[in-house]
Amino acid sequence: MESPKPLSRRQVLQTASVLGITAGAGSIASAQQQSGLFFAKESGLVTGKMKPLKFEEIPGLLTKEQVTPHYQAHYGGALKRLGTIEQQLDGLYRGKEPLGGDALTFMHKDKINRMNSVLLHELYFDGLTPKSENPADDIRGALAKRFGSLDRWIEDFKACCMSANGWGILARDITNGQLYNVSSDLHEVGVIWLGQPLVVCDVYEHAFYVDYQNRKQEYVSKFVQYLDWDETSRRWQVLKG
Repeated sequence: MESPKPLSRRQVLQTASVLGITAGAGSIASAQQQSGLFFAKESGLVTGKMKPLKFEEIPGLLTKEQVTPHYQAHYGGALKRLGTIEQQLDGLYRGKEPLGGDALTFMHKDKINRMNSVLLHELYFDGLTPKSENPADDIRGALAKRFGSLDRWIEDFKACCMSANGWGILARDITNGQLYNVSSDLHEVGVIWLGQPLVVCDVYEHAFYVDYQNRKQEYVSKFVQYLDWDETSRRWQVLKG
């Protein structure tokens, strides 16, 4: 393994924006400009509005009946709840009452849950396409270097998804530059703190139950056949610095 390289200011800002860590509007805008995070400027974490879907269905993978409630209720619901939490916290911060208590503790935890849910759903929906092309040489080479081959990565990624109750994620850790398949049971549980997500698979039942019922393995196996490799490659080019 290569020796870890010190993080640049660009990488720190880049990761903060990817993970949805707020540092003021000026800092977010600066991070976007420096890192070219094409997906960040349209994120609900920035706009407060639901990011439009690239598709209403993906024939062979997801029907409209599956996508619509997932997008509206789970992605949209998380964004709406986050907005409520932010308003409540702003009111508390501007007040004079002592900050503490069970209600505030819950809001802080729920805030991170909802922020991560918004971001992961956006990466999930944007990372799929009705017609998948072959991955570009750069991302194929990176996966082969880390996992042995593209097919070996797919095999491991599917196993990762099957072991998760919430999310299967291919992420790059900026501390050592390595790629990892990450199994997450909740939006805020199982993350690697400096991990930058490249491929995101939602494996909560709400993501597939309309179309697959309890056939999670079938859903996961099909998911990797509809990856938007152009989108994954763009993320890779941005995140690898």
